[in-house]
Amino acid sequence: MTTAPLTLEHLIRPSNIKTGKQPVIFMFHGYGSNEEDLFSFAPLLQAEFCIISVRAPYAIESFGNAWYAINFDAANGKWSDDEQAKISREKIVHFIDEACRTYHLDDKNITLLGFSQGAILSYAVALSYPEKIKNVVALSGYINEQILIENYSEKSHQNLNIYASHGQVDQVIPIEWAQQIPPFLKRLNINHIYEEFPMGHGVSPQNMDAFKKWLDDKL
Repeated sequence: MTTAPLTLEHLIRPSNIKTGKQPVIFMFHGYGSNEEDLFSFAPLLQAEFCIISVRAPYAIESFGNAWYAINFDAANGKWSDDEQAKISREKIVHFIDEACRTYHLDDKNITLLGFSQGAILSYAVALSYPEKIKNVVALSGYINEQILIENYSEKSHQNLNIYASHGQVDQVIPIEWAQQIPPFLKRLNINHIYEEFPMGHGVSPQNMDAFKKWLDDKL
């Protein structure tokens, strides 16, 4: 389905629910990709969900889009533009609000599904604004505490549910970074599942089945 003229480009698959407000999954792709990537999951996910796959706001020269720049410097190595990531965090929050209004979605049943850089932003949005988000599916990402709002730990996260997964041989984001996720979430008393799969930086069929089953209980 084509998009409405909202602040971020996106693709949408409507819910099969015809009356009342629809639960929604917002999808956020990884660095150098676009909204068509994760949207390929849509036919495999529960028909009750409206699915909106979002394009990151920053175009990368020659290919794809990004939620924030990743820079390569001889002296400092690889580093992320955290200030740009914070701007994207706020763009996502604004987009979620306007999409829920425009498409008459249930703003009490919002799920974020992100891969890699999109997972990092999903954590940033949900941990900063837990009052807005019900569920997070975070694939092959990690929590960057530097891009959370300052007082995030003072908020209640008790209604947030997080499914996190990572590849045991991920060559892009070290598994050691992902293994810090469970203790971080436990400190905030967040209901969560963390799983590892024998794969690299991607989503295996087993990984797909696992988070789909997790979503079954969240409708």
